[in-house]
Amino acid sequence: MSPAPLIPEQRQQKITSALQQSGALSIRDLSQQLKVSHMTIRRDIAALEESGQVVSIKGGVKLAEGISTPVPLDRASRLALELPRKNAIAQAAAEKVHDGMTIFIDAGTTLQALVPFLEARQGLTVMTNDLFVATTLFNYPHIHTVQTGGTVDPEIGACQGHLAARSVEVFNFDLAFISSSGWSLNRGITAPAEEKRVVKRKVMEVSTTSILLADTTKYGVISMVSICPLSEIDGIITDWGLEEQTIKRIRDLGVDLTIAQQL
Repeated sequence: MSPAPLIPEQRQQKITSALQQSGALSIRDLSQQLKVSHMTIRRDIAALEESGQVVSIKGGVKLAEGISTPVPLDRASRLALELPRKNAIAQAAAEKVHDGMTIFIDAGTTLQALVPFLEARQGLTVMTNDLFVATTLFNYPHIHTVQTGGTVDPEIGACQGHLAARSVEVFNFDLAFISSSGWSLNRGITAPAEEKRVVKRKVMEVSTTSILLADTTKYGVISMVSICPLSEIDGIITDWGLEEQTIKRIRDLGVDLTIAQQL
């Protein structure tokens, strides 16, 4: 006997649970997961959107701003999460890097995905506070690698705090790639801890150009500590999930917004 079909409330609970795990999902993905039509999913999304729980994005849906999205703690799981978006953003970011540059790569799995795309660059110096980024760079010995040192955050495998910031301040970066656990027009770039803010702010101070690398599953997510408004960042590279109105509003701030194309 096949299981009884879910009532709307049960489907909507499953949708929000799935979004808490994945950040954003397409209509097709949800339709396949719940084994219902696209129209049924759209009705459920409309009901959740009316109650303020979700926000529609191009081709799908994500949790509404201010509703946090739990992320797996272990690095391997986070690296595999939203991999097509990460790789698309990383490739677009690598196009900004030229031979002979000195760059900073912040902590995070999207930033780690950038490293293989730098293989062809010559005369490159990379400083990073991310231990996984540093070890990934071992595969590219022609890239001069500098690690910040500092207090190690074992959850993310990166160095944070004032010691890391002090090592950053002696450099002058041509380009810095910044990560974020959440970003939005209203709250700007945010992080879950002050120790992360210290390093990001110092990096931005000593960089000619600072670019946020963040996928759209993090758009609208607000973490505890504010880093800066979007208008203080030089550029943003994100994926194809932003609505046209949001794209226009970000560009109206004078921010160089790049929409990475799916590979």
